[in-house]
Amino acid sequence: MSHELDAAERNEMPDSAYAFPRLRKEPLSDASHVRNAISRFDQVKDASDAERREAFDRIRKAARKFDVEMTAERWQDLGKPSSKS
Repeated sequence: MSHELDAAERNEMPDSAYAFPRLRKEPLSDASHVRNAISRFDQVKDASDAERREAFDRIRKAARKFDVEMTAERWQDLGKPSSKS
């Protein structure tokens, strides 16, 4: 079960628990947060292409861990609307 992380919980999380550690954006603490990270990936500001590649790998690993479907094969496609009908 997921819940909204409060400021104290976010502060206690190590940088490595985030898709974007330097920015401390998109926590990957459970399936709900992984789904949020996938859908909001392209909305993260001030991340370099290298950080996006690394975040994509972190999100993909977390998606496998929490059994979240992730269809994007490239970081450039993550967060974009799916072309599925």
